Amino acid sequence: MVRLVLTAILLVLVTACGSIGLLPTRELVQKAIALGLEQTQQKLSQQLDLDFQGFEIKRLSITQEEPLTIENLPAFHVRGTYDLILKLPKRRLRQPKKPFDVYLQIQQEGKTWRLLLPEKSSKDTQSIWRSYLISCPINYL
Repeated sequence: MVRLVLTAILLVLVTACGSIGLLPTRELVQKAIALGLEQTQQKLSQQLDLDFQGFEIKRLSITQEEPLTIENLPAFHVRGTYDLILKLPKRRLRQPKKPFDVYLQIQQEGKTWRLLLPEKSSKDTQSIWRSYLISCPINYL
């Protein structure tokens, strides 16, 4: 019960990417998607010897935000769509309405957010999560 009350208080005091609130902001979600895309882009560039020159995320639309607890910290399962523009040396590839499905977690001190990626594991074991810091300027009001 005490943990639940402390978690609720923590969530009320949270500052995420410049706005106070209980839910992840569009800016935070966009940064989380970009972080995941950067990792994928690096792997593809190495494996396929491609010259990616970046990407743009446009028209982000959040359709679902589900609060949950992961490893005793508050988290959100966020879903929606976005338009992706991949920049290549001689052209741009546009992929409209790409779905996204991300897990975001506010850290215990309430100052930073992390992108959580579930590790693939067998069905009978508990999920293992990889965690990546989402860089986000913190504004105190």
